[in-house]
Amino acid sequence: MLLLIIGITAITLHFGIPLAYFLIIRKYLSLPWNLKIKEDYNPHVTVIIPTYNESKYIIEKLNDLVKQKYPKDKLKIIVVDSASTDGTPGLVKEWINKNKHLDVALLVELERRGMIHALNYALDHVDFSKTDLIVFTDADSFWGENTLKAIAKYFSDPRVGAVTASITTTYNESIEVTYRNYYNTIRIGESKIHSTPVHNGALVAFRSKLLERIGRLPNYTGNNDSTPASLIAFMGYRAIQIPEALVREPVKTRGEFFRKIRRAQHLILHFLYTKKYALIKGLYKGRSRFDTIWKIEFYLNVINPWLLLLGSIFFFYALGNISIILLTTILLLTVIALGNKTLRTWVTYQIILSYAQLRNLKTKELVWQKT
Repeated sequence: MLLLIIGITAITLHFGIPLAYFLIIRKYLSLPWNLKIKEDYNPHVTVIIPTYNESKYIIEKLNDLVKQKYPKDKLKIIVVDSASTDGTPGLVKEWINKNKHLDVALLVELERRGMIHALNYALDHVDFSKTDLIVFTDADSFWGENTLKAIAKYFSDPRVGAVTASITTTYNESIEVTYRNYYNTIRIGESKIHSTPVHNGALVAFRSKLLERIGRLPNYTGNNDSTPASLIAFMGYRAIQIPEALVREPVKTRGEFFRKIRRAQHLILHFLYTKKYALIKGLYKGRSRFDTIWKIEFYLNVINPWLLLLGSIFFFYALGNISIILLTTILLLTVIALGNKTLRTWVTYQIILSYAQLRNLKTKELVWQKT
């Protein structure tokens, strides 16, 4: 009976705490940003695109950037390639030769050392005195024509240090769509309060002087978005996700599950080490509303997934000792309940987060091979 009580309690907490947090956060969506935003603010922007075997997308990506309704004399593009074997650098060179009126540079690493190494290599070639914003974006993410303009205007308020876009998806899979809707609601709500600790590598922008102050990108995680953005938030600046800047990611099939696992691994490392890193480096400027958000998200991503696993083990084990018929009935009801896409989405990502923690014990996946 004790195991049954423990199991029920753990499962209740697992679902109850995130649900309560979601309902609270959702109320903040209608509140103002409390920022002084200038619609005509056009700072100098450097967009950096890391590539590794991106021949399928890179030309479309470059064309996508050119379509931005943003002053071309204030836009610089840097492509940094990490030892691609599919001809990506050659395609970029051809594109640059056809668009010599644009400020575009190609950097090539002869050895693949991971995305963070590649981006820091690119940052070494940036003149921080001549650019106001640094933007990281994936080669396989595509923007609306007003996206860069929408991102840039938020930096007209000096309190804003990092801005990321909201992700829309061309996936038909209901799990992915449901996850994105939940994800965007949470991130924007947290941003309205102060900052969100989870940003999107598909498009994340930083005030360049702050990125320089943190000493480029830390290499203890493989992410180039959440970690630097949260360090900036710990410095007292706002690190936000905005709803009007949308980024589209194409449908993928091969390797997508392991991509989710890898991202989850890096997210776990982010929550385990980023605040400690901020304290050690003297970047932490004292308690703020972001600290409360950080603690809740730490719990949701690192601890809460295990309550579902352990609670389920205790619950079903105790039921088996009480009645096999009762156990079978509850198992059947559970399978039926998983037909609900919201519940199925939630459980899927809890499994991913749990597995990612276990996988981090073996490999951090800081340098990976693309399938």
